[in-house]
Amino acid sequence: MCGIVGYTGDEQAAPILLDGLAKLEYRGYDSAGIAVFDGEKINMAKAAGRLKVLSELTHDGKELPGFIGIGHTRWATHGAPSDTNAHPHCNKDQSIVVVHNGIIENYLKLRRKLESKGYEFQSETDTEVLAHLLDYYYTGEPVSTIIKVMHRVEGSYALGILFEKHPGEMYAVRKDSPLIVGKAQSGNLIASDVPAVLKYTREVCFIENEEIVKLTGNEMHFYNVDEEEITKEFQTIAWDVSAAEKGGYEHFMLKEMYEQPKAVGDTLSPRIKGNRIVIEELGMSDEEIRAIRKIYIIACGSAFHSGMTNKYVFEGLARIPVEVDLASEFRYRDPIFEPNTLVIIVSQSGETADSLAALREAKAHGVPVLGIVNVVGSSIAREADHVMYTWAGPEIAVATTKAYSTQLIAQYLLALKFAQVRATVSDEELEEMIQDLKQLPDQIEMLLNNKEKIQHFANRYIAARDVFFIGRGIDYAISMEGSLKLKEISYIHSEAYAAGELKHGTISLIEDGTLVAAVLTQESLYKKMISNIEEVRTRGAFVLAVTNVGNHEVEKTADYVIYIPKTNRYFTNSLAIIPLQLFGYYVAIGKGCDVDKPRNLAKSVTVE
Repeated sequence: MCGIVGYTGDEQAAPILLDGLAKLEYRGYDSAGIAVFDGEKINMAKAAGRLKVLSELTHDGKELPGFIGIGHTRWATHGAPSDTNAHPHCNKDQSIVVVHNGIIENYLKLRRKLESKGYEFQSETDTEVLAHLLDYYYTGEPVSTIIKVMHRVEGSYALGILFEKHPGEMYAVRKDSPLIVGKAQSGNLIASDVPAVLKYTREVCFIENEEIVKLTGNEMHFYNVDEEEITKEFQTIAWDVSAAEKGGYEHFMLKEMYEQPKAVGDTLSPRIKGNRIVIEELGMSDEEIRAIRKIYIIACGSAFHSGMTNKYVFEGLARIPVEVDLASEFRYRDPIFEPNTLVIIVSQSGETADSLAALREAKAHGVPVLGIVNVVGSSIAREADHVMYTWAGPEIAVATTKAYSTQLIAQYLLALKFAQVRATVSDEELEEMIQDLKQLPDQIEMLLNNKEKIQHFANRYIAARDVFFIGRGIDYAISMEGSLKLKEISYIHSEAYAAGELKHGTISLIEDGTLVAAVLTQESLYKKMISNIEEVRTRGAFVLAVTNVGNHEVEKTADYVIYIPKTNRYFTNSLAIIPLQLFGYYVAIGKGCDVDKPRNLAKSVTVE
């Protein structure tokens, strides 16, 4: 949520800021602004709406000359989207300018204090408090001023700051909101995420909590909260610029769906050695794995759905009890941590606020934490005891596709590794499952290449008001993800239900013409699912079924059937999700929705 970009160097700053912000559009936003120091004063331009409005307002940045500046895309929390509420925010004489990602929890108290001192506020935002606080505590030394403000502020923040009295210098600080520093040939940058700087550099470092950075065009200095200078290590990001571009596809979401075979292969291949699962980065000995008696999988959104799937996989293969929790609920329910428990945190960005809080709760109780993340060097990756990367590459569309698919794969591999060590599957079973895993990329590609059938079907349901997804066991987990894909990009009301619960209330919502998507990939549950399909059809539903090749019995009850290739019953979600992703995409396209940037949503949820 919200995006920050800053630049200082030898080139005009405004075009670089606008370009960097464009690479952060996937995070979700409703207004944008930039501030550039022209050598005499700091000039600002802000606009509600899409970034192109700001680009047009500034003639692609030409109206704001200068070699140092900060930019921001805002996702509204305090105050409606407007030019006034857009960032950057400043003190009265515009000599201190700040951009902010996060939430200042005690901003009302601080605002009242500042108003009592004569400060006047122009916006409804919590961020404007920071600009006036920086003014109030300004000592002539930016670092000591920032530290004084840090001591007064409660909440989360990543800040980019310009002081007019310190030309050529840009300052940044973070607490619980992501921030990186990039080192380029033409200057230095700050940003909320890697894609914003890839065009200029692959050399980045990740700022830790309560660390402050001072940047000039050719120097970097890092400080801790005691104003002591510290040393930071840079790392090389392997992603290239093209990975964050559309590459000829109409939308990032479509491009990323078609990248799933490669992403799944990239996540699989380093961890399969012959007929064994080898996860070198896991950092857990066989003795530690055998000692595990309970697993928590904690996540949000689609990552939570991947955990729901893998509850069945872990329990079925490794015979370990698994509890799957929404991170936002887990952090407040005073969880019981028993001995020999492992906590697995799943997150695409590695910055999800609730998931980070759950991680810290577990570590505070001495429980080992494994992070499954996509972004190298992210907060969850750094703070977890062990980390397993999904290698999906940059994912720009807000609605996840390839990151979700690689989360499934990472957890399959982990479950098989545990089963291998604990000897809960035979060598023959393990070998068969590894072969099934190796086939998944080609099977996913085959489903993607047969998209026309899904596209044709989706065109019939552009005007749908309600869609229901049903399944049992693993198929219920995939129904949850299919339902989420549809609702978040098409804005059609959609719900997923465990099929066995239909008669406990849900079936009353079925009426003539209601679309019900039924997922049945678990052979042992075919008959029960067919009975559920008959129940909704007799009440007027039109049924789309997603099932395995060879299950022709379903054709007698469903109205429309999509077949997926045969694979191990634990891995079917990796295939069943593909037609559901395509269905949601083509319905949204038919309605004219912005599939890459759906309304009110953000890619990386770094605040509660």
